[in-house]
Amino acid sequence: MSSRSTEQRILVVMRKLLAQIVRDTTPGPGERHLLSEQTIKDIRDCFSLIAARERELIEDTGIENKDRPYFVDEPKTSTVLKFKPPRKKSPDED
Repeated sequence: MSSRSTEQRILVVMRKLLAQIVRDTTPGPGERHLLSEQTIKDIRDCFSLIAARERELIEDTGIENKDRPYFVDEPKTSTVLKFKPPRKKSPDED
């Protein structure tokens, strides 16, 4: 998915913008939130809709998305192996 469609780029920008708004308006501990409960609910709904549409676009391209969040201390489920290239046969080895 190196070249994104216009719709995919719009979704990415919208998700980043909403996340920045949430960060900028999140109050400190013990302070009252600037946004109403309904606005907070609407922002959550927007995140859900964006994620659902991104998932649909990925599925439409036939790409299986296995990206999942993980914890740094989570045990690894795979091991990376290093392979050496096979050595070339000399003409005398046939």
